[in-house]
Amino acid sequence: MNTRTAWERQCLLREKDRPTINDYIPLIFDEFYELHGDRHYGDDAALMGGIARIDGMPVTVLAEVKGRDLNENKKTNFAMPHPEGYRKALRLAKQAEKFHRPVICFIDTPGAFCGIEAEERGQGEAIAKNLMDFMTLRTPVTSVVLGEGGSGGALALGICDRLAMLENALYSVISPRGCASILWKDASKEHEACEILKITAEDMVKFGIAEAIIEEPNGSAHYDLYKIAENIKSFLVETLKENSQKDIDILLKERYTKFRKIGEFTE
Repeated sequence: MNTRTAWERQCLLREKDRPTINDYIPLIFDEFYELHGDRHYGDDAALMGGIARIDGMPVTVLAEVKGRDLNENKKTNFAMPHPEGYRKALRLAKQAEKFHRPVICFIDTPGAFCGIEAEERGQGEAIAKNLMDFMTLRTPVTSVVLGEGGSGGALALGICDRLAMLENALYSVISPRGCASILWKDASKEHEACEILKITAEDMVKFGIAEAIIEEPNGSAHYDLYKIAENIKSFLVETLKENSQKDIDILLKERYTKFRKIGEFTE
């Protein structure tokens, strides 16, 4: 059982040795061929997309990209996608639907980029379009939260049939820092916000948002990259086999029902 607090997990996710999608892809997939561009504005290095094989099965992979150092993070905008990133993801998801390839999404972002240029190019519309179209995408969709799952920037890749989280990952409607800035006008209280937001993997399973927690070896993905990659791959292969046996209309109905249930509570 993971005894770390949400704040301790948040600090862990920010360590520079935390594995990123660039570490995982060669270990999880047999082949990966990256595709670029949204066919409207340009490419976005913060959101990677391409086609791959896993256990012999062709899939489409979409992933938010964190860097290991300042130069890498500048290139990927600190894993905060622009609208063209989300439009690229939707373009590739539609391509996957056309060719009957399952979609695998990896979430790892503090949130979508909120700069003026992103807003000018329709950041909100791009995320909303993903939410709408992924809900009715006629191919299986599986998502994994690798680290930070912040706000709409994460949810744009989170409309799926089955969501898993690494045991130290977080998934939230807003970043703890953003929450503290709004509630208390003091970003330094983000550690308090971490605890009241209920954003851990255990919380997400309890609320019916996530279906699975992927164990991190020795309590952290830092310690054994090969083992954590193996754990992620095992979850994906099992889920892909299970979903491939379902009629697509049944899968879509289950997807819809899953999200309609989120937020139900009893006092």
